[in-house]
Amino acid sequence: MHVVRESTAGEIYRDGRVLTLPGNPDHFYRTLPMEAGVDVLIVGAGPTGLVLALWLTRLGVSVRIVDCTAAPGTTSRALAVQGRTLESYLQLGIADRVVAAGRQVSAVNLWVQGHRRAHVFFGDLGRGISPFPFALIYPQDEHERMLVAELAVRGVHVERQTELIAFSQNADDVTATLRRADGTDEPIAVRYLAGCDGAHSIVRESLGIGFGGGTYDHVFYVADVDAHGNAVTGELQVDLDVADFLAIFPLAGEGRVRLVGTVRDDAAPSGRALTFDDIKTASLARMGITVDRTNWFSTYHVHHRVADHFRGGRAFLLGDAAHIHSPVGGQGMNTGIGDATNLGWKLAAVLKHDADPALLDTYEPERIAFARRLVATTDRGFTAAVSPTRTARFVRMRVVPALLPIAAHFRVARTFLYRTVSQTAVEYRDSALSRGRAGPLHGGDRLPWLDAAATAAPTDNFAPLTALWWQLHVYGTATPALRAAADRAGLPLHEFPWQPAMRRQGFVRDHGYVVRPDGYIGLIVSPGAAGSLDAYRARRFW
Repeated sequence: MHVVRESTAGEIYRDGRVLTLPGNPDHFYRTLPMEAGVDVLIVGAGPTGLVLALWLTRLGVSVRIVDCTAAPGTTSRALAVQGRTLESYLQLGIADRVVAAGRQVSAVNLWVQGHRRAHVFFGDLGRGISPFPFALIYPQDEHERMLVAELAVRGVHVERQTELIAFSQNADDVTATLRRADGTDEPIAVRYLAGCDGAHSIVRESLGIGFGGGTYDHVFYVADVDAHGNAVTGELQVDLDVADFLAIFPLAGEGRVRLVGTVRDDAAPSGRALTFDDIKTASLARMGITVDRTNWFSTYHVHHRVADHFRGGRAFLLGDAAHIHSPVGGQGMNTGIGDATNLGWKLAAVLKHDADPALLDTYEPERIAFARRLVATTDRGFTAAVSPTRTARFVRMRVVPALLPIAAHFRVARTFLYRTVSQTAVEYRDSALSRGRAGPLHGGDRLPWLDAAATAAPTDNFAPLTALWWQLHVYGTATPALRAAADRAGLPLHEFPWQPAMRRQGFVRDHGYVVRPDGYIGLIVSPGAAGSLDAYRARRFW
């Protein structure tokens, strides 16, 4: 602990307005002891904040992560861990642990008013696209505990019952006030602030950033239960009804499932809170499911909102603080983790490698564009799933069960479905970091995956990404000029002998692919244009 210099901050933020502190604010910050040597303060210890802390810690950035709760959650709504998230976890060395702890889902059954109408196998839906071609169920509460333990191994511990009260910022740093469980306040000076503090984010509210959108009329319920019956098979079950729906997700453990559905208007009791007995639907009985025990039950409203900005000066918004949407497609938690992956390496580049601070300007446009598309897409999906109109009922109860099994037989449809849901289709082609094009691939695209057989090498082409840093890939042979440019740029060069499978994945022979730390292509270099790599490096992205 040390005494910080006199604050030169122009404002102290709280709820979008200047906060009045007892006495002179500069005197307040000048005389209280402050934590030294912290680069980033992370507010919120859900999956988004924890993954951000893990990326930063792995890259040598000092962090503190605080959360107002007394302990990690013991219940959760988020279940799905998508392929793109697992690819990021592969880089961090924890993907195998997550897959082993979760449950792979091989198929979905579509029911209409309690009668099974379709069975769609999707166990290897993403075969050839990702090392994780399957759907994985891994509840958020278990997920968080795993991330907390991983951080603890690296010497980072979540500071519980600690909340952000106010913060100020200037051109060089952020000065924040933390309130501990005993009511005492602690000032802290950091280089950057990350708001991973949920839908009611104090960071977002303090910056005065709008959070446009709305709330659906429907009330959702979620229940973790022990059950048995013909439909408790380890597969995903979805029952479509006239004005609501029910999804049944298999969890690890015999007979353990998660129920997610809408509460019918006539289910709400008068004068007391809803219980699971109130919302038990006839669908469960018609599907042959008997609930033996309810482990926990909760209801909630679904919102659809995107913040107007994901950054305010040296403060950033991630996860639910930046965007919330319906649970259709299991995208919410994964999108927050994607935010953390995107911002984590950029902060490290600026803080530890003297990258141009303008690199941080790319976080908002890259992530906000995807968030807006996602909210619009899940909004349409949610509306179609619960709308009581005659057309919507006909589509979900007749058209979808009839067409989905047919579409699933076509590779192009299976690929589209996997890439969309797994988030492997997310691209940043319009980013200031993205340059070049060769064949179907553009700068800003996710690096296509090649397994070891396709690379004719001991490992797949994702193995070098565990370095968590910029690198150059060549599929074929690198020209002497390209080798020299890579050396000048300080880029590790990874060459993969040309194989026909590489063309099928979109690669062009002997071209260079400058790969960002998060596995996206930054620049595509033709064999005769090595100078473009020098120009790219001059922009000081690393």
